[in-house]
Amino acid sequence: MEAYRSGLALDALGDPTRRAILELLRDGPRPVGELAEALPVSRPAVSQHLAVLKAAGLVADRAAGRRRLYAVDPAGLDALRGYLEGLWGQALASYRQTAEGGTEPTEEKGER
Repeated sequence: MEAYRSGLALDALGDPTRRAILELLRDGPRPVGELAEALPVSRPAVSQHLAVLKAAGLVADRAAGRRRLYAVDPAGLDALRGYLEGLWGQALASYRQTAEGGTEPTEEKGER
């Protein structure tokens, strides 16, 4: 399940507008309207991007009177970081094994 959620997060961050939204939220919670003012997209588009980020576990929202405030979800970022660190650790271990004279990684059929 964690790999699936990390995949959703990576897919979500593949869009430059969603990355920009996440960067804006890094400074603290904001409502949709404020995010839309800072971006070259409409308010409904920002809402759609926020829905994708929320589904990926990267942002959370809460009610604040008649509007919703969106913020970075630290748990989602932590899970994504853990996933990336796992990949990085495997890559380093493989590199170390190859550099120290161990067996070289084999090429999969059809790849070069």
